[in-house]
Amino acid sequence: MLFFLIKRLLVIIPTLVAISLVIFIILALAPGDPMGEFAANPAITAEVRENIRRSLGLDQPLPIRYFKWVWAFLHGDLGYSFTSQSPVMGLIMQRLPATLAVVGVAYILAVIIAFPLGMSSAINRHSWVDQIITFTSFLGISLPTFLTGLLLILIFSVQLKWLPSFYSSTLQVRDVQTFIEQIKQSILPILVLALYQGATLVRYIRAAVLEELPQDYLRTAIAKGLSRGQAIRNHALKNALIPVVTLIALEIPSVFTGALVTEQVFRVPGIGALLIESINRSDTPVVMGITFTYGILIVIFNLIADILYGFLDPRIKYD
Repeated sequence: MLFFLIKRLLVIIPTLVAISLVIFIILALAPGDPMGEFAANPAITAEVRENIRRSLGLDQPLPIRYFKWVWAFLHGDLGYSFTSQSPVMGLIMQRLPATLAVVGVAYILAVIIAFPLGMSSAINRHSWVDQIITFTSFLGISLPTFLTGLLLILIFSVQLKWLPSFYSSTLQVRDVQTFIEQIKQSILPILVLALYQGATLVRYIRAAVLEELPQDYLRTAIAKGLSRGQAIRNHALKNALIPVVTLIALEIPSVFTGALVTEQVFRVPGIGALLIESINRSDTPVVMGITFTYGILIVIFNLIADILYGFLDPRIKYD
């Protein structure tokens, strides 16, 4: 295991360097000027704009700017926002609680719902149960989140007036009443994300379990006295989890980087909304910080998934 981890780390380091370099070059060559907002202000002269550009380091060659960013990152510094002059890490940490409260809870709910539904759909293949679950999952995958969000707003906010249509960023939980308000304003975005993510997981779990049901080891376990349900839970499920673990490992980083569309629809002040705002303002340090963080999380959770394979399937050996 130790040798396997060392080999993976030797691969991860150049991978992260390549990811950071690609992201940095794309952002540097992308259209848009961080000084665009100042250009529209007649009170700011060209000389002042040039001084601001120099203070932000935008007058330096691209390789020097990249190596300065890498050096700062190695010291735990993601730089400062061009527009607010606030530390990028501080902006991310400020938006992270809202993202975790909505996207994180939605993903946990999706996983909890998807496993029993996916297994039930596979075990009862071609039955009415399977047809209902399949139809619902296809519906959840097919409908874009912005459409589902608008439909839920029309039903529960406009017509029934049960839930608020938008997420209030100024709400602070101080007592039971504000806690209830916090839950109410989180329900709609959580439902939208849980429906989409859960539908995707249901299809993967169903397909993975169906591949294991005709296997000889499952029939042998049943012949030895286990019921079909026990054989599936004790044997088939562990093998079926291998592709599902890969999918979950790739999806978990999105929990920390936000849901771009859903956060825009419900005005959730999360990291996804921060990313959209920063792209519109050409705020390169913030965009770079968020996207590179996402790349790091992808690599880390892929490594975690590879390690989990050995616990799920003893046949997998780490050399």
